[in-house]
Amino acid sequence: MMRLHRTAILFASFLVLTGWWATSGSAQTNTQPVRTDEPIAAMGLSDMGKASLSRQISSAVSRGDTPGVVALVVGCDSVLYEGAAGKLDVAHDTAMPVNAILSIASMTKPVTSVAIMMLFDEGKLKLDDPVSKYLAGFDNLRVITTFNEKDATYETRPAKRPMTIRHLLTHTSGIGYGFANPIEYRLTEVTKKNEWELPLLNDPGDRWNYGPSTTVLGMIVEKITGEPLETYFQQHIFEPLGMVDTSYAVQLAKQSRVATKYSRINGLLQEQPRRPIPATPKPPFLGEGGLYSTAQDYGRFIQMLLNGGHLGPVKILSESSVKMMGENNIGSIFVELQPAADRSLAKPFPLGAGHDKFGLGFEIASGDPQYAKFRSAGSMSWAGIYNTEFWIDPLQHIGGVMMMQVSPFYDDGALRTLRDFEELVYQDLRSSGAAPGEGSATSKLR
Repeated sequence: MMRLHRTAILFASFLVLTGWWATSGSAQTNTQPVRTDEPIAAMGLSDMGKASLSRQISSAVSRGDTPGVVALVVGCDSVLYEGAAGKLDVAHDTAMPVNAILSIASMTKPVTSVAIMMLFDEGKLKLDDPVSKYLAGFDNLRVITTFNEKDATYETRPAKRPMTIRHLLTHTSGIGYGFANPIEYRLTEVTKKNEWELPLLNDPGDRWNYGPSTTVLGMIVEKITGEPLETYFQQHIFEPLGMVDTSYAVQLAKQSRVATKYSRINGLLQEQPRRPIPATPKPPFLGEGGLYSTAQDYGRFIQMLLNGGHLGPVKILSESSVKMMGENNIGSIFVELQPAADRSLAKPFPLGAGHDKFGLGFEIASGDPQYAKFRSAGSMSWAGIYNTEFWIDPLQHIGGVMMMQVSPFYDDGALRTLRDFEELVYQDLRSSGAAPGEGSATSKLR
């Protein structure tokens, strides 16, 4: 299949690989509250609720779950909560600000998916178009039938059907990640090829495998528009939405706000080796990851989706396209557990495996009553490998963002920090009975 400059791709892919975490919830409870389908009738988060959220993220830092964290809750047109705790940089004793800039890794993927849907709205592509219509090397696809783990030899057969744009959006393309799939891990190790250049793990449309399908979507965006992703994203998404700190690079004047990355090794958080941060955007730009952003910027992106494709007078997508993105697009199959072949990058994920569905670029939460204290059924979400996370709850008209810079993905402490925060958000909304997005909000998004 199509090749890009391998050194740049491998380096960028290591930094941006991700999975989704916590659609379905992991917290255990002795009771199973009944989930209702009615919106919580409310005016926003109470002052007591906001104070509880601030205490919760501070407690997460105090108990060593994360060195630092930024959290945001938005309604359709306002900020309901904004807070930060811990350190941006532990070694230099720099406090974490609410406008910290973080590597959001695979939270880039929803941006690329939105770009694809914008082109769909403009009639420049169809969701069931074969990928080979736009990119060379994606015809005559083959599927692995047998694999020898010892020497990485394998046998293949022709794929039963073409790979389509919809397959890429839903991670049913047959392309997997090396860090998440043992077969892909061995093949990339031995062949030195990118995952999308290898034979497929399954026929397109047959199974859900998390992989760099969105990188291929990014290639399609660049092919159709004739523009690098950075340029297209800035002109058509970031600048219109006022996402002033989101880019594949961080200007030198802003680099003091970039959060340091940490790894949990033998139970202790250790600073990762520091790598140069690009001050100007340089290709290749990957659709799967590589963006830097803030919780504030991503809040505006979430609000656009909560509002059916627009934010104030700015229209990014049609309402029908947003609706499609939040619907089950994988039929009778489900999101599958990814075993995590490289435990330094990720633990097995996602929590929604076996019952969650997938839309066009988003995991779709199931309606299991035991998780009623978390986001509503039908909520959309995604995450980044450094434990950045967001969710969009169309039923309750709210969205949440939580950003950390901790490895591995699905780290117990990072996951606990997210779920405790999310539970408190919905606990306060239910107790106050307020309809988020209206009335007493903290502030307008800047």
